[in-house]
Amino acid sequence: MKNKIKIYLLIFTVLLTIGATAQNQATEFSLEEAQQYAMKNSFILQNSNMDITSAQKKVWETITMGLPQVTGSANYNAFLNIPVSLLPGEIFGGEPGSYIPVKFGQDYNSDYGISVSQLLFDGSYIVGIGSSKLYLNMAKQSHEKNEIDIRDAVAQAYYYVLIGKENKKVMEENLVNTEKLYEETVAYFDNGFREEQDVDQMKLLVKNAENEILKAEREIKISKVVLKYSMGFDMETEVDLTDDLDNFLNPLIVGTSNDQLDISNHIDYRMSVSNYLASEKLLNLEKAAFLPSLSAFYSYSKTAYGNQHNLFKSSVSWFPSSLVGLQLSVPIFSSGKRISKVKQAQIELDKANNLKLLTEQTLQKDYLTAQANFESAIEKYDNDTENRELAEKIKNKAKIKFQNGISSSTELSQLETQYIQAYGSYIGSALQLLQADLSLKKAKGKL
Repeated sequence: MKNKIKIYLLIFTVLLTIGATAQNQATEFSLEEAQQYAMKNSFILQNSNMDITSAQKKVWETITMGLPQVTGSANYNAFLNIPVSLLPGEIFGGEPGSYIPVKFGQDYNSDYGISVSQLLFDGSYIVGIGSSKLYLNMAKQSHEKNEIDIRDAVAQAYYYVLIGKENKKVMEENLVNTEKLYEETVAYFDNGFREEQDVDQMKLLVKNAENEILKAEREIKISKVVLKYSMGFDMETEVDLTDDLDNFLNPLIVGTSNDQLDISNHIDYRMSVSNYLASEKLLNLEKAAFLPSLSAFYSYSKTAYGNQHNLFKSSVSWFPSSLVGLQLSVPIFSSGKRISKVKQAQIELDKANNLKLLTEQTLQKDYLTAQANFESAIEKYDNDTENRELAEKIKNKAKIKFQNGISSSTELSQLETQYIQAYGSYIGSALQLLQADLSLKKAKGKL
């Protein structure tokens, strides 16, 4: 019995361990996988997808206005007081000028029927069909624009995490080397070959290196929060990045893409064109208000009358009636209201055309600016890379000199600070280069 209890406890402990491990296990993402995840889980994109579905329903709603409309009706009336009509008295042999009250009708009546209408011509309806389809296209373009922005946001956050991890890695290596140098300095001091100031100076370098690691860890943590937010990922679940920083930097250093700006395919330009077309449709809609509309209709009904409340007995007669016809509506005079609305729509169309031209110039400006910034970022990255390597070389020589008693701890501390600053500039320029590449891709409409 005791052995069985031990086995059960062992199994329970193993299950708890597995569960805890599963909860703490991080989800791994490459940049492409992170962007694909965001495409499916971003709340912004989910809403814009709903906008597309709503626009599709709007298109069908507009189409149904021109399809046959069928309406059914039924009434049951009980008169508390039957209406009275006055008839001339001479009809019934009375004196001329006198009137006799007469009640026409019965206490109860009921009717039911069906009516069918069909729109034959309406200029507003024709314009409305085209406008609804354009509205659907604008919803799709807005979704595409949101996708580009989300991919950009995810890439930005992904790069920040990689930069933070690279910074932490170097700072940890620097801490290991500094701690080793500190231990050697303490040993030299214990044997009378170093001053206490040297020990304190080296201890300060160790503390500074530890602070740099803590700073890097905080930056990574914040960057991961931003990344998970951009992806629509659970904040409580840890994420791991599978791409290396060099995977993104090396292609940029080797050479730039030959892709040029194609304004006609850029999402911002296509949205401005859609805006212009929408304004054009609105103008046509206001002009269509001057056109007549024509519709056909048919109705059929049956009516019953009686002095008893039950009109559905077999003895009660139901009298049918039916009607077919055409209805023509011709706008004649509106005191200038329709003309005023047409002029307003024309102004909006002119504004949309100016916005389209402005978008062209803005895209060209953004592209040329992004291209120049990218070239500057490459130059800065190359310079800062060289400066980092030079600062590291100087620092390593200074360490050798310090170990051999040729240089002071103060000089080593200054060169250590110089190296940290040079490395910080290198990290900053690497991030700037990655961001410049994103901006250039976005300016080209290739993101």
